[in-house]
Order: sequence, then C-alpha cells, then structure tokens
Amino acid sequence: MFVELPNQILLIAAGAFLFGWILASISSAIGARYKVKKRDPRDDRIRELEAGLRIAQSESSDSRTDIEKMEDSLKETTIGIERRDNVISEQQAKIEKIASDLKDSVLKTRELRSDLTERATENVHAEAKIREVETELSVAQAATDMIATGVLDYSFIPDEEQDDDAAKNDNDESANQVTKASS
Repeated sequence: MFVELPNQILLIAAGAFLFGWILASISSAIGARYKVKKRDPRDDRIRELEAGLRIAQSESSDSRTDIEKMEDSLKETTIGIERRDNVISEQQAKIEKIASDLKDSVLKTRELRSDLTERATENVHAEAKIREVETELSVAQAATDMIATGVLDYSFIPDEEQDDDAAKNDNDESANQVTKASS
C-alpha cells in the first residue's frame, strides 16, 4: 500500500512543509500588525457598547434587588403606620370619652354646689327661725314663770280697758307664737 519513496523526497517534502509553515506564520504576523493599524472603528464602538451593556445589566440587577428590599421595608413601614394609626385613633376615642365624662361631672358638680348652696341658705333661715321661736318661747316661759310666781299680777290694774287691751295682746302674742312654732 504504501509506496516506497526515497528518503530524499521525504526530506524535501518535510522541508517544504516546514518552510511554508514558517512563511505563513511570518506573513500572518505582518498582516496582523497591518490589520491592527487598520482596525475598523465600529468594532471598538461595538466592544464599548457591549461593555456598557454588561455594566448596565449588573447595575440593573443590583437596582432590582435594592428595589425589592425597599418594597419589603415599605410594606413593613406601612403595616407599622397602620398599627400606630389604630392605636392613635383608639387613644383619641378614649380621650374624647374622658373629656365628655369630665364635662358631665363638672356639670353635675355645679348642680350639686348650687343645691348645696340652696340648702345651706335654707338651713341658715331655718336656724334663724328656730332661734326666733326659742327666744319667743323663753319670753313666754319667763312670762308664765312670772305669772306663776306672782310677780305679774293683772288683777291690780285699775282700768278695765287696760285689762281688755292686755288680754287681747296676750291672746295675739300666744297665737303668733303657736303659728311660728308650728312653721
């Protein structure tokens, strides 16, 4: 199958292959330097845009996580605010109830004070009437005691008119005393 070729041909072929490979690598190195100098500016722009896109995507994902965290904290804050609002409204209701109770108690206190003032006035008037009646009773008692002891003797009065006037006065005074004592 294999044909036998002389060693020289093999060496020439290997040398030619090696020589071609060296020329290709030299020409590609020269071409690459030349290509680098003639680079298309659009390629640079595309690379810049791709880099910017990668940066924007990473920033976007960071922003999304920040937004999610902020939304969670906003939900917690909203719940806390609602709880505080409920507590505040309950406290305001209690304050309003206490204020109305206070107003009612102030009105009742004023009514009781006015009633107490009226009763005190009535009590003072009653005490004055009682003293008056006691004074009249003591005078009547003294008169009765004097009559009983004989210090006052109406039988020695010379005029009958004076007797009639004195009897009428005594009757009027005793009637007044009885009406005052009963009131």
